[in-house]
Amino acid sequence: MDISKELELDLVEISPKADPPVCKIIDYKKFLYEQKKREKAMKAKASKVVVKEIRFGPNTDDHDYEFKKKHAEKFLKDGAKLKAYVFFKGRSIVYKDQGEILLLKLASELEELGKVEQMPRLEGKRMTMFIAPKTKK
Repeated sequence: MDISKELELDLVEISPKADPPVCKIIDYKKFLYEQKKREKAMKAKASKVVVKEIRFGPNTDDHDYEFKKKHAEKFLKDGAKLKAYVFFKGRSIVYKDQGEILLLKLASELEELGKVEQMPRLEGKRMTMFIAPKTKK
C-alpha cells in the first residue's frame, strides 16, 4: 500500500481467494478504459446475422420463380440468411402440397450456395423455410 501511495497509483486486488491475495499496482481508470476499448473491438468484430425474405404464391409462374431464385442466390452469396415462404391467400390453402414442392425445389437448386436450416413448415397461412449460406473455407 505504501508503494502504491508513493507512485500515486491504485492497488487493485486481482485474486482475493489466493493465499496470500494477489494485488497489482496500476492506474485503475486507465485499466477500465483499456477494458472498454477491448470490449468495443470484440463487439465490432462480431458478425451480425441478416435475414432476407422471399415470398412466393402457391401457383408462382416459372419466370417469377427464376427471377426470385436469382435474388435468393445473390442474398446467399452476400452471406445473408434466406427466409423463403409461400403465402396462402383465401382458399389457396388447399394447395399446401404445391407450396411445399416449390420450396423444396428452391432448396435443391440452391444446394451449392446454402444448406437448409429448417425444412418447409406450415405456420398459419404461411409455409416457411430457412436457408443459411455455406461458409467459405
